Amino acid sequence: MRFEDDSEKIETSSTNGVALTNGSSNGKGGKMVNTNGTARDYFGHDREEVTRLIIQSLYDLGYHDSASRLEQESNYPLESEEATLFRSAVENGEWARVEQLLDILELHEAADKNGLLFQLRQQKFLELLESKQLGRALQVLRTELTPLDHDIDQLHFLSSLMMLSPEDLKERACWDGAKGNSRKDLLDQLSSAISPSVIIPAHRLATLLQQVKNNQISQCLYHNTENSPSLYTDHRCDRSQFPSHTMRILDDHTNEVWTVAFSHDGERLATGSKDTTAMIYDVRTWSIVMTMKQHEGGVAYVSWSPDDTYIVTCSNDRTAKLWDTQTAECLHTLSKQTEPVTCCAWAPDGKTFATGSVDKSIVLWNLQGEALHTWQGSRIYDIVITPDSTRLIAICTEHKIHIYDLTTPKKDEFCVLNMKAPLTSISVTKDSRYAIVNMGHGSEQIQMVDLQYHEEVRTFRGHKQGKFVIKSCFGGADENFVVSGSEDCKIYVWHKENGQLMESLEGHTGTVNCVAWNPTNPQMFASAGDDKVVRIWSVASESMKGKDRDEMALFDEMIDA
Repeated sequence: MRFEDDSEKIETSSTNGVALTNGSSNGKGGKMVNTNGTARDYFGHDREEVTRLIIQSLYDLGYHDSASRLEQESNYPLESEEATLFRSAVENGEWARVEQLLDILELHEAADKNGLLFQLRQQKFLELLESKQLGRALQVLRTELTPLDHDIDQLHFLSSLMMLSPEDLKERACWDGAKGNSRKDLLDQLSSAISPSVIIPAHRLATLLQQVKNNQISQCLYHNTENSPSLYTDHRCDRSQFPSHTMRILDDHTNEVWTVAFSHDGERLATGSKDTTAMIYDVRTWSIVMTMKQHEGGVAYVSWSPDDTYIVTCSNDRTAKLWDTQTAECLHTLSKQTEPVTCCAWAPDGKTFATGSVDKSIVLWNLQGEALHTWQGSRIYDIVITPDSTRLIAICTEHKIHIYDLTTPKKDEFCVLNMKAPLTSISVTKDSRYAIVNMGHGSEQIQMVDLQYHEEVRTFRGHKQGKFVIKSCFGGADENFVVSGSEDCKIYVWHKENGQLMESLEGHTGTVNCVAWNPTNPQMFASAGDDKVVRIWSVASESMKGKDRDEMALFDEMIDA
């Protein structure tokens, strides 16, 4: 499809709130040892820190007797007496005692003391309201919270809760009451401001282990599984588990295939072609289960609703159509836009969707086919609504990324990012943090953009893109890859975290226009090309059958020749 334009020697320690004197020098080179003769150093790590983390983990795992015995044997208490009293005071709602202990415990240098007091007094205020002690609650509001002069907007909000019933109070304040998790949540908030040597952050060893796993995964070029790596060995994935082999060829279209998209449950695949037809395949059998033929121009885009009940097809005939995927019925033809409709994006709740057009408009629709909102700007090639529902992002022919705020009534544009070349596609990560955009007109690069800080963070190079619309996407078990089509008939795959080009896959005999990764099967993705076919890619163990195998063998012979 063409487009237009980390001190080692320590003699005493008070890290847990009390002086510890169980470490002393043995007089040999100053190496620190414990009173039982064991070295203070544990393979480069502080023995006290390691032991206290183990003690905490034993308690987490429910081995309370073992944890208590380790505290006694090592002479490293998990917490100081003051820290234990603090934890107990919060859990029991002894708010005056909590404030006294906050004055004793060591806080981070950057800790906001007034902010901490505001949090615990807010909890006190809400608990008084819950127990219908309005007079005492009002006194806390006036004499304890207000003098802190901390968060005026929140103070006004708290005052609006005075006359609510306990049930309405919990709902409006998003608070689950004194007997819920609110005190535990408060303890976590307060503890985060206290020196970790005094109160170890919750589940600290588990956090460290997860960081180790995440680091190994990020360094593993072919990691493509949802299974958690074992802690027993260093993690490494084999290339054989990467989908680099064609397992199926779908050749039911009679012209260039411009778009391809898996349903959210991964069980169906939709395609759109220059031949004006869109199709839906059953991924288990690869048989056609639905054909959509009512367009008069090429189908440039297909988009599934979040629950896969509906699908939108966008066409060069200046219309988009909403289809029921259960009945195969065309529910509405959307004809408000006056030029080819190039793209569609669904809101995460599935109640609305937006279409973009080269007539410089984006229209928001409901399921009844009614236009709810229109944005006017530039010639639009692709749009996306972030998974957190807060932003609509559009790319245009003027080298710009437009970001609209969906949380405000007017849904105004609040940011424009200027890029270096025309943009042809955009995809966003599941956490709504990053986007990738294909850049055309010979720029031959894909840029990853940080949507929080509005800056470019990584570049992916190697594919060819000049005069056609080429689309890319994130893929793999944890969105570890970036995959794109290319004008040299290949598919390019990069590692998302380091930008390394991993694969350039051959198979198509025409420009590869679009790629889509199966959201529930990390070992499968699809590609669509000008050679009129859709290729399904998987691991080597997935063998091709029948005509597909014969065609692939013929292609291999042509390559060898």
